[in-house]
Amino acid sequence: MDEQALIGSRVHRLRTERGLTQRQLAEPAYTPAYISTLESGRVRPSEAALRFLAERLGTSYEELSTGRPPHLATELRLALTDAQRALATGAADEAAARYRRLLTDAERLDLTPERAEALLGLGDCALESGELSSATDHFEAAERLLADEPLPRRARPIRGRAVAHLLAGELRYACYLLESTIDELNAGGLGDPEALVLLYAAAIGPYIDMGAHARAARAAELALALAPHVQDPALVAGMHRQVARTFLAEGRVADADASLAKAQAVYRQLRMRTDLAHCHWMRGYVQAQNGELMAAEVELRTAREMLSAKRAALYTAQVEVELADVLRRLGRHDEAAGLLSAVLELGDSHGAVHAGGAHRLLGLIAEERGEVESAEEHYVQALALLERSGATGDLADLCRLLGDLLRRTGRIEAALDAYRTGLGHRASPGTTTLGPAPTGLTAAPPRAA
Repeated sequence: MDEQALIGSRVHRLRTERGLTQRQLAEPAYTPAYISTLESGRVRPSEAALRFLAERLGTSYEELSTGRPPHLATELRLALTDAQRALATGAADEAAARYRRLLTDAERLDLTPERAEALLGLGDCALESGELSSATDHFEAAERLLADEPLPRRARPIRGRAVAHLLAGELRYACYLLESTIDELNAGGLGDPEALVLLYAAAIGPYIDMGAHARAARAAELALALAPHVQDPALVAGMHRQVARTFLAEGRVADADASLAKAQAVYRQLRMRTDLAHCHWMRGYVQAQNGELMAAEVELRTAREMLSAKRAALYTAQVEVELADVLRRLGRHDEAAGLLSAVLELGDSHGAVHAGGAHRLLGLIAEERGEVESAEEHYVQALALLERSGATGDLADLCRLLGDLLRRTGRIEAALDAYRTGLGHRASPGTTTLGPAPTGLTAAPPRAA
């Protein structure tokens, strides 16, 4: 039976269940003959006609047009909000289990927006747990579903894909995705604050790893300026969720949906804490570069605490690399070495740049302790990790450290090889993508040809 006939069948069933004649249902806007033709499946009703008939039949436009009771979609949205809460305030694996169940339900009910939301949730969970290939698949699927939506609506899957590529060591492509989307948002007058915070904050990581420090600092500044200020957002969101449950129990579906929309907005802001933590990390990095080590430690610990509270193990370990460097420079070597072990426990399949950074720092600590063999071992491991990541500035510095170590131990030829390798990887400061600086960001120095 085609859709036209199915709608006619529903109208006939609901009319007879309510004891209405075709004339009673039709008047005053339509004729009994129109209702007869519609019920027999010989005409496709307009949206206006369906909304009129739905009101007369005491049902919703959605149920009359799709056969799906409206409370099912609202209950699914309520469950998605619960999953958002689980991700914002708890562990990624627990939230992922909820999102997988909800994706199945959304596919069964043919609810496209809810399918996209479940896929975005699964992508965020996979990012936090370090399952980068899975995260990319989920974000790409969500972006396909949202292909006809305005660009701000697609910012989340684009940002998710960029972060996955960044963590996989594909720095240039991550920059390209973020910069081109920021440019398009600003050029098209679509500067949605939430979308821009997500994109600017996500750009910090690849900018830092590629040596574009001015761009990274500007992105952090813009993200923090745009970030909304929420007083106890978890409490507010929880209140809206409970109100939605009350409305749903009373059959007030529209009111329930309105409360859920408010709760979802707050949980999106809560998830933004991951991005804001990266902004604190950026501040700490800049302060460390300026020799303000005590202030840098405060900012980096703030970022670490924010990420640790969400049990985002991968991100937490990455911030710990920067914090360990500050602690090393403050002379607290044992504390620094303890933090670096968290990154190395992740293995070298995730976060290669930061794992390489951890080995580099352990090599420096070993050198400062006079443990030459251990230092060389860490430098060599770091070199292997960074060579496949594209972090050219880090590679050049590492080759210098290794060359200096080899030279001091009398291995001149090996030292020269290390120096040559470093020169080969050296890039112009500020090199990012093949495109110009994104709108609103401080331009970087000219790129090498």
